[in-house]
Amino acid sequence: MTETVMKAVLKEGNDNMGTILDYLKEYGGYTLGEKKFNEVDSLVLSQFAYLKFDGLVPTPDEDRPAVRLEELFHHTDYDRLYADERYRKDNTALFLALYESKRFHDLRVYNYVNQIDLTMETQFSAVTFLMPNGVCYVAYRGTDETIVGWKEDLNLAFSEPAEGQQLSVEYLNRVSGKIDGDFYVGGHSKGGNLATYACMNCDAAVRGRIKAIYDHDGPGFRPEVIAKSAYAQIEARIHKTIPHSSLVGMLLCSNGVYRVVESKTIGLAQHNPYTWLVKDDHFQIVSDLYAGRKFMDEAVNEWILSLTQKQMHTFVDTFYQVVLASETDNLIDFTANWFKSLHKISAALKDIDPETGKAIVQIMKSLFEIISLHVKERVKSKSEMQRERFDEGIRQLEQLFVR
Repeated sequence: MTETVMKAVLKEGNDNMGTILDYLKEYGGYTLGEKKFNEVDSLVLSQFAYLKFDGLVPTPDEDRPAVRLEELFHHTDYDRLYADERYRKDNTALFLALYESKRFHDLRVYNYVNQIDLTMETQFSAVTFLMPNGVCYVAYRGTDETIVGWKEDLNLAFSEPAEGQQLSVEYLNRVSGKIDGDFYVGGHSKGGNLATYACMNCDAAVRGRIKAIYDHDGPGFRPEVIAKSAYAQIEARIHKTIPHSSLVGMLLCSNGVYRVVESKTIGLAQHNPYTWLVKDDHFQIVSDLYAGRKFMDEAVNEWILSLTQKQMHTFVDTFYQVVLASETDNLIDFTANWFKSLHKISAALKDIDPETGKAIVQIMKSLFEIISLHVKERVKSKSEMQRERFDEGIRQLEQLFVR
């Protein structure tokens, strides 16, 4: 199916559906008592966690009451909430929809943290929402489609815990003491990974109070990470949702238990929660990922698990520098235009020391080999053409490191 035809099909099928913003307009008049909390509400709060509450909402260290939406709305620094200009329009609409709804008008916000450590390549943020029905939702902020964010997602593929994962456990153990009764935990993108990681590694008493865990398109975990945790104790409470063309959410998604949400757009832009389609008061669910996307996700996961920790670190660090050379700041543009930027990427690779360069060649060879095998299995008529392209790519890489 061509991109033009796919867009036409999506448009035709999406006319009777909306997004989380439409959901709040249509169902915002229901209290949480009249219509119980659901996965769409979770995505709403996971996205709300992206707003910049710095200085506006009390931290776990502060002895201040939770802040109501009305207080934020009338705060002199209200505009500071939308420091991320890329999503200002949608995030503003989200806040207003929450504020004007009967469902979330009395939502209160507290326990906000936002720690940035450039040395550790970590940006950790979490917040607690006290809903009008008295139940809390602990939300971990995720990343977006920026290259920096994707590197942080890749860092989660290592066996040793990332700094953000360790902080997620500390946060949950700490703020649970400020929460009465049972509660929900969730997040989008990296936030979904942190939510799950915190729940499977927190204190047992805290884990017993968790009602449900919502992972919206977040990366998974290496098998050895799961084996060392209490994952089995929370697995039945995990609700994982991914869009039709998921990349981030399928990283190390080993158990295959997820629900696929239709999106109003195509490709990697589907990672954006504002593109997820809602029908009535639930997600528009489809049977599975697009076949081509699933094929690539499976190949990439097989490749990641085949690498040693040292190889993975080498690849992630080098890949990050190489992608920066393509002069794009987001994964969507890089994926779409990386062939056009090949000469810039090649120039960046020339500056890499020979030892690292040879390691990258071997790592890329293994990726190409795995993809090639998958292609031969699934699209036999095209395998030879694909193989020639991969071999040519390897030859070009090897030539860069001939001194």
